[in-house]
Amino acid sequence: MKILLYGIVASLMGIPAAQAGITPEEIDQAAAAIQPQVVEWRRWFHQNPELSNREFKTAEHIAEILRDMGLEPRTGIAHTGLTALIKGDIPGPLVAIRTDMDGLPVTEQTGLPYASTARTEYNGQQVGVMHACGHDSHMAMLLGAAKILNDMKAELPGSVLLIFQPAEEGTPVDEEGGAEMMLAEGIFEEMPEAVFGIHVGIGQKGGRFAVKPGPMMAASDRFKITVKGKQTHGARPWDGVDPIVISSQIILGLQTIVSRQVDVTLAPSIVSVGRITGGIRYNVIPDQVELEGTIRTFDPDQRDYIHAAVERTARFIASAAGAEIDFALKPGPPAVQNNAELTAMMIPALERASGHPVESIQPQTVAEDFSEYANVTPGLFVFLGNWPEELDATTQPTNHSPLFHMHEPYMETGVRAFANMVVDYLKTQ
Repeated sequence: MKILLYGIVASLMGIPAAQAGITPEEIDQAAAAIQPQVVEWRRWFHQNPELSNREFKTAEHIAEILRDMGLEPRTGIAHTGLTALIKGDIPGPLVAIRTDMDGLPVTEQTGLPYASTARTEYNGQQVGVMHACGHDSHMAMLLGAAKILNDMKAELPGSVLLIFQPAEEGTPVDEEGGAEMMLAEGIFEEMPEAVFGIHVGIGQKGGRFAVKPGPMMAASDRFKITVKGKQTHGARPWDGVDPIVISSQIILGLQTIVSRQVDVTLAPSIVSVGRITGGIRYNVIPDQVELEGTIRTFDPDQRDYIHAAVERTARFIASAAGAEIDFALKPGPPAVQNNAELTAMMIPALERASGHPVESIQPQTVAEDFSEYANVTPGLFVFLGNWPEELDATTQPTNHSPLFHMHEPYMETGVRAFANMVVDYLKTQ
């Protein structure tokens, strides 16, 4: 109901809500002034990436920056997460802005002077570590907005919760973390009225925002199927039960779930197998094969159906061939759902920040656990194009590529967007 007051308040006062108190011009000036520091922060994060639930140096550096601003960070949430509160001098509601912190097991190939050379162990292998999804930029942009909002807190009509979240890319096996754990450990003990997030990349035009109300990013779930057969010589397959052939049949069978069993007009869905492991020698049929894959959905009922259908399909195909399976499902974050009223309300703030109309976007089958926050309070998650405007973003390296990086001038756009969204929302209340 409060969101709907935006237009009413502006109409009755005869001026845009964003023009009272802290002005867009003041935010622009402050964002330009803090931009060199934002770049410096981003480059430090880029050179020092850490994997999910291992963001120890990252958390220490963020805490130090927040303390230098005069804030009091709460640390050690969900292993390495942090929060901090900016309390405006004018009474008003609480809103939240969120960034992710973790890097990826990717060896950087950008050739940048501040490229990551970090290495660590991941799944028993030595790997490079890189901020290949823009989380370095996200952290720097949120810190820049925090500096602006904290410096202007005398005119701020409410409070802002800063969320620095680990493990957005997914927790290590047998560990908990991410947004779900942040919430479980009480960061929303006082519930914010709205939560905002920005993600760079995803193919948008450089320096422009893209968003859609409703479902924008998919739920992401992980499954593992272990097919148990009977080992035999490759020359005598009738003496065993071949889990390789059965696994092939299961993979093909899984594709009929999306193409033949669910209503494709309701919402998109995907079932993909990304790993197959089985066998050691060319002429020995092994006793078992492991399959791992991902399920992407937008509709909750469809999600539940596909979960059951994947297990049922695998189990029946295996049984028909005389094999058994073990099935494990690890649910991931639900679909990102942008609150429609909040989205409409924030379009002017995003357009002021970028100087361009906000673009509409189709639902994306990539996933983000920002959805956990938006499940409990109105949320808005937007994409910001990261490649120089003169380049065709659709032909550039995508998120998670070893060649992915951020065109740093656009971080100022992200800082302005965070600050404008917060100020616009608080003023309408």
